[in-house]
Amino acid sequence: MTRIIERIFIAHPQSVDESYAEHFGFALRFSGLLFAAAGAALVHALVPCLFEKTASGIIRKLHARIVNRGN
Repeated sequence: MTRIIERIFIAHPQSVDESYAEHFGFALRFSGLLFAAAGAALVHALVPCLFEKTASGIIRKLHARIVNRGN
């Protein structure tokens, strides 16, 4: 049972040099930013002059965070 709990909650956060709480915070913030990007893209789809670069800018920043993670 301990191995299962470790595999589910600890192994991946450790692989990116984070505690469970740090990983939780990172993933929660990441998902919120993805949600914001999706909202901006939806508004942009309806009214093309709005949020022209917002979603792509958020995605670029998130990509940079992932690429530089654990370094």
